[in-house]
Amino acid sequence: MDIAVSFRRRISKTRRVLTLFALLVTSCGGGGQPVAFDTDGGDAWTFEKLVEGTADASCDAVIVSTTGIAITAQREGDRFTARVPLSEGDNTLSAECRQGGVARGRTANQQWHVRLRDVPAAHVRALVRSTAVTLDGGATARSPAKAAPIVSYEWRAREGNPAPLANLPKSGKRISFAAPAVPGDYYVTLRVTDAAGRTDESTAMFRVRGGKAMAVDLARDHAAWIDNAVVYGIAPFFFGSHGFDDVTQRLDDLASLGVTVLWLSPVTAAARDDYGYAVVDHFRLRSDFGDEAAFRHLISEAHARGMRVIADFVTNHLSDRHPYYIDADARGRASPYYDFFARTADSGAANYFDWSNLKNLNFDNPEVQRMMIEASVHWIRDFDVDGFRVDAAWGPRRRAPEFWQRWRAELKRVKPDLFLLAEATAQNTYYFQNGFDAAYDWNDQLGHWAWQAAFDDPAHTAEFLREAIADDPQPARVLRFIANNDTGPRFITRYGLDRTRVAAAMLLTLPGIPALFMGDEVGAEFEPYRERVPIDWRDPHGLRPWYQRLLELRRELPGLRGQTVRWIDTGGADGADVLAYIRPGSARDGDLVVLLNYGAESAKVQIPAEFARKAAGRLTDQIDCSAADLASDGTLELPAYGARILRPGDRCVGPDRVSGAGPDGREG
Repeated sequence: MDIAVSFRRRISKTRRVLTLFALLVTSCGGGGQPVAFDTDGGDAWTFEKLVEGTADASCDAVIVSTTGIAITAQREGDRFTARVPLSEGDNTLSAECRQGGVARGRTANQQWHVRLRDVPAAHVRALVRSTAVTLDGGATARSPAKAAPIVSYEWRAREGNPAPLANLPKSGKRISFAAPAVPGDYYVTLRVTDAAGRTDESTAMFRVRGGKAMAVDLARDHAAWIDNAVVYGIAPFFFGSHGFDDVTQRLDDLASLGVTVLWLSPVTAAARDDYGYAVVDHFRLRSDFGDEAAFRHLISEAHARGMRVIADFVTNHLSDRHPYYIDADARGRASPYYDFFARTADSGAANYFDWSNLKNLNFDNPEVQRMMIEASVHWIRDFDVDGFRVDAAWGPRRRAPEFWQRWRAELKRVKPDLFLLAEATAQNTYYFQNGFDAAYDWNDQLGHWAWQAAFDDPAHTAEFLREAIADDPQPARVLRFIANNDTGPRFITRYGLDRTRVAAAMLLTLPGIPALFMGDEVGAEFEPYRERVPIDWRDPHGLRPWYQRLLELRRELPGLRGQTVRWIDTGGADGADVLAYIRPGSARDGDLVVLLNYGAESAKVQIPAEFARKAAGRLTDQIDCSAADLASDGTLELPAYGARILRPGDRCVGPDRVSGAGPDGREG
């Protein structure tokens, strides 16, 4: 059943019940109706509701009642307001006019359905010393509506920790154990239960480095796995007609490619003809992708292969087909959802750009904030997703910049190693200080790809790329890409195969989080918002071995995952379009020199003297394991559209090479 139809039927049923209730009151001696609520009620995302209405002058007082509670409303002229506690599930409210202490006329009634769980909220304080860890559950909050004491605290180590933790599982409000010696990120989950049998869980995180344990600031820091992430964007309808199942069938191929994170297009229920951003229900799966079992199976199979799954998530707006907007549009201020939407000067629902079907949410409304937090937590708790790419994260920031910190705190309380990615520019550090682990490779103009101008000007590509990359205040937290869902025609379509190969080598050797988009590795050509034809996974250009080798090098060479890049002056490269940089490595592995020729002519590149001295004249190109011969003047010949990753000495990573590839990675 369409959700909007279901919603209207539920509202209609509620109105019939209230009408019968009112007739019963009238038959028992009531007269007219001197009081009226402003709305009939609806969904509530709060345990305390401010209700409003009108009362005629004959009423000395207005009493608003719910189960076992009667509240005298505040009056101002013919208006009344009352703040009323609600319980989880259905709540019937009544408003009664009192004259001289006696009830007069018919009561008014409202029905509210509270969508929140009335459960305790587990909280863990991690008190970490170098040799010991103490975890304290004393900050746990009781259930907000019907509070009950917390009667048990149960601790367990989460599966997958780098080493076992002593004395776990264990009970008690506060526990301590010896810090493990094995380095890595560790997780311990607290499960609390109250006297009514209601439960909640929270997970604590601490880190071991250099033989010492240390606390993690979840408001600012992120899990170590994110530093090594390789993201792969997926829209399930491009994988076949079976959605989640078709994606699951390709997990082995993606794992062997070197992908570590699947980024799924919005999986929430949306208009069927939409890519997924026109959300009609944040708590229900999009039916054409598959059912809940298929989604859980995809996530568990990805986890079994060491891959994480993040979901594209919409917080900025609702579709104009969402039941809340349909009701608000039809009934105006009489709708309980009227204030869920940001409003223009003429009281219309606001939207950005020409997105007339996407109605901006009002983040000044606490219920809207709570709804978005609950929706996010739903996919974490019930499906074990590993984070979110947040669509239009810049939108809520404009309207309620404090929201993202609150959102992050509540999500990280549940799963501290989430990856939270903002669709917003990484050049604005606000996003790193207010909720997000990474942001987009945009310039300071909304939605403008930082590398666009460089690739559109083939005569100055390297020069413009260097300027754009240097603009990143925190390079390691930039999501870098050469194509995604918003870039229209694919990179290979716009710029050709040769430049695609060089750009891929740059993408996978720079600081930051590289993101591939479905089909990049086989040179697929399509436009995500215009086509829904499954991708042809054949590889006519031989790109997959190229990507696979580059990803292997990124995984095996720490220098390619580091946060530092040092530029090499290529002014002596005969005016060629060469981008060159050093990626500092460990003492064991040494530095790496990356050379990228975006030009159609070969070029001689001057290798830094210090690097050449360390190499003692022996350099190995890690892409194909060939020797890279320096000329007597310290220069190296770089072919047209060539890419080289140079390392001192004879060592080459991995037993396999790109089959038949020459120094530029082309088939020989």
